[in-house]
Order: sequence, then C-alpha cells, then structure tokens
Amino acid sequence: MSVESEEDLNGLKRAGGVVAETIQRMRAAVAPGISTAELAEIASKVLEERGARSAPMLAYDFPGAVCISVNEQAVHGIPGPRRLDPGDLVTLDVTLELDGYYADAAVTVGVPPVSDTARRLIACAEAAFARGVRMARAGERLARVGGAVETEVHRHGFRVMCELCGHGIGRQIHEEPSVVNFYDPSDPTRLTRGLVIALEPIVSAGSGHIREDADGWTISSADGSLTAHYEHTLVITGGYPLVLTGN
Repeated sequence: MSVESEEDLNGLKRAGGVVAETIQRMRAAVAPGISTAELAEIASKVLEERGARSAPMLAYDFPGAVCISVNEQAVHGIPGPRRLDPGDLVTLDVTLELDGYYADAAVTVGVPPVSDTARRLIACAEAAFARGVRMARAGERLARVGGAVETEVHRHGFRVMCELCGHGIGRQIHEEPSVVNFYDPSDPTRLTRGLVIALEPIVSAGSGHIREDADGWTISSADGSLTAHYEHTLVITGGYPLVLTGN
C-alpha cells in the first residue's frame, strides 16, 4: 500500500508497535529447553492483549500464530514440540493485522553458546538490512536496494537465499512489489514516497539454495546449512525510511 493519510500512518504504526512488542517478549524467553510452541504461545498472548490477529493464519490458514524456524529452517517454520538446544539459531517471524493494517518483522536469535559462524551469520543478515535500508528512498530503483543487500552478504562471506524475498505490505500480508535481495537489472521499479514494504535479507552459510520440507510449509536450506533472517516494515520517504516495527 501507499500511505495517503495520517490515519493510515497511525494505523501502521500501531500494528508495527505490536509486532515489535511481540518479538521483544518472545526474544526474552529464548533459552535452552523452551519449545517453539511455548514461544508461539507468548506471541498469541500479546496479540490477544492488543486486539491483533495473526496474518499468516488469516491469509493462509497457517498452523501457528507466528513462524518460528530453527537452524537450517529459513522461513515458515511451524511452532511445535521441538525444544531449543544450546547453539541453535531461532528465527522469530511475526506478521499481524490490527484494525485493517498489517506489519511484519523477523529476527534471528542465538541460543548461547553459539558458534562463530552462527554469530557472523546473524550479524550478516542485520548488516545487509542496514545497507539495503539506507538505499531505500523515494526515486531509487528497487534493484539497487537488492544489490546493496547482496553486496553486503557477499562481503561477509555468505549467500543470499535468492528464492526468498521481501514484499509490499499494509492492507494485506503480501502486496506488490516483490523486494528481492539481489541485483535484478531487468526490474525497472522505482520506490515511491509513502510505499510500505517489508525488507528482509534471508541468508545462508551454504549454497543459498532452498528445499520445501515435508510439512508443506517450512522452507529450509537445501544443503542443511545454517540460515539467518532479519526484517522490518518500512515506509519509503525522501530520505531514510520510517521503520514501523523497530523498538
């Protein structure tokens, strides 16, 4: 969507604030022994308290309030009985609807103690987001945003999972445009003031190729390598974008 009124902006900010709170409360509970279902229950309670609804459940009948992915699982992990072990990487991905507005964010958290590779992979995803977001301003080609993300990921020695990407958002969970994490010279799309997008580098310590798991939802690295994911919902401006889902 494109923000066209103060009402739109305030609605998006409220939704983004609940996303940020949900991730913060889940993140604080990440520890060895906790199950992904228990983390999802924390999220469900926050959504209930704030009057929000799970967007994946609304749009796709996803079997969980949020997506929780562990280690080689890149996106769309289903919460369940799996308990976290020391050294795991867990991605907390929250997309919700509040009063007709949608917001989306994700963060990958290490369960101490984590390996040096795991620490560097998390830092890579966050640095790639930071580089991409600096490029994301009105008038800029969307391809250059993806190129900035890809360059930063390669600088860290890792790979973009090119088949996974960000998206427009605002009135639905997934809207145009697709926000890829690599340079696509064939894409002439330019960012416009007020456009709402989710920018989300998803990176792998391996080849970057993906596979669909047997559950029909979870997408994992094809080679079983560790993955990391960092995402925020943005409103494009003439300068640095407005980050709706930051703390």
